[in-house]
Amino acid sequence: MSKILIKDATIVNEGRTFVGSVLVENDLIAAIYEGTTEPIEGAQVIDATGKLLLPGAIDDQVHFREPGLTHKGDIASESRAAVAGGVTTFMDMPNTKPQTTTLADLEWKLQRGAETSVANYSFFFGGTNDNVDEIRKIDRTRVPGLKLFLGSSTGNMLVDQKDTLERLFGETGMLIAIHAEKEEIIQRNRERYVQQYGEELEISFHSKIRSEEACYASSSEAVELATRLNTRLHILHLSTAKELTLLSNALPLKEKKITGEVCVHHLWFHDGEYAQLGNRIKWNPSIKTLADRDALREAVNTNLIDIVATDHAPHLLSEKEGSCLKAASGGPFVQHSLVTMLELVKEGCFTYEKVVEKMAHMPAELYRIDRRGYIRPGYYADLVLVDPKQSWTVEGANLFYKCGWSPIEGVQLHHAVWKTFVNGQVVYENGTINDSIRGMEVKYCL
Repeated sequence: MSKILIKDATIVNEGRTFVGSVLVENDLIAAIYEGTTEPIEGAQVIDATGKLLLPGAIDDQVHFREPGLTHKGDIASESRAAVAGGVTTFMDMPNTKPQTTTLADLEWKLQRGAETSVANYSFFFGGTNDNVDEIRKIDRTRVPGLKLFLGSSTGNMLVDQKDTLERLFGETGMLIAIHAEKEEIIQRNRERYVQQYGEELEISFHSKIRSEEACYASSSEAVELATRLNTRLHILHLSTAKELTLLSNALPLKEKKITGEVCVHHLWFHDGEYAQLGNRIKWNPSIKTLADRDALREAVNTNLIDIVATDHAPHLLSEKEGSCLKAASGGPFVQHSLVTMLELVKEGCFTYEKVVEKMAHMPAELYRIDRRGYIRPGYYADLVLVDPKQSWTVEGANLFYKCGWSPIEGVQLHHAVWKTFVNGQVVYENGTINDSIRGMEVKYCL
């Protein structure tokens, strides 16, 4: 039996911060001790004095690009970036090539995760206008939910037929996670600005085309449908203050039917930074105003927003070139999501407890994940040790992304991931990945 004692850390867990130790036996947490702890016979001791010990982050929205787009990312490379950033569990999105819209394609991804991922892995199933019968066959313990694109998307993943939406929301019995942007409004805005200014629109037009109106119209229609049909609806990557009016914090998360997520880039950037950062901060939904950013930050604190994730979506820099109509949307963030949120703690936006709640506890609760997301005896030992006093600069030499760049290159941070444990094993330590470790498939409780 393998035993590790993580000794005298500053533990942040379940709304508390205290000095204590955690005993790990094999892949599980065996015990938690408060106060200074003596060594335990037979246990390897990791002296964590002065370090923060957090449950590993759970990212419910990543695009690891495999299969079909592996020139810019794959499950192996991006899971390495994840654990380097303290993210121990990920849920990958279905818009790959081929798309994850059949059971065979889902099984391929699950097998690939088992073969190559150093983090715990899971994969959303994609809904289309014509795969409802396939959805009914899904083993619900193996998928976090059904992903629907209610805005423009790759291939046939734009679900825009009213009768199909009624069936998906009303008959599948699954959590439905949505990308909500109204396609008709996007196209109308695009035509308007092209007619006025021509095809070579610079980046600031992106948030005018993919506007607040486009987001709210789609989100509000989905909320109406979910409310009428009693569906569990999760709105991904909320980007506007107006959409927050669709959410409520009146109930605890376990009782909510309508939930919301914000991504770190919508908490970090605002549209005034397009001039400096250009297409590097081009995402769908777009980066919005400073007022939107501040409202999203406040909604994290008030629990209108339930979880924080990344929408990690790597592209080569060459794919990010051109006008706002041509440059690819999306960017890498999974290596830096936790440390940038901790940076916002330093700036007074959040507390350590709130970051842990939104990046570990609440994703586990929302998706009903089996024994992850907390530091509790009997739970899997997915843990991250953070040095809260280490200053470092994000630069090419310390990136693990296959695409080789970050939207926050040049930024100095003041928290650094020291060690990451996946199922009780040290998978990342001070800049080095243990590539012999493999994560587990995530299981869901019905």
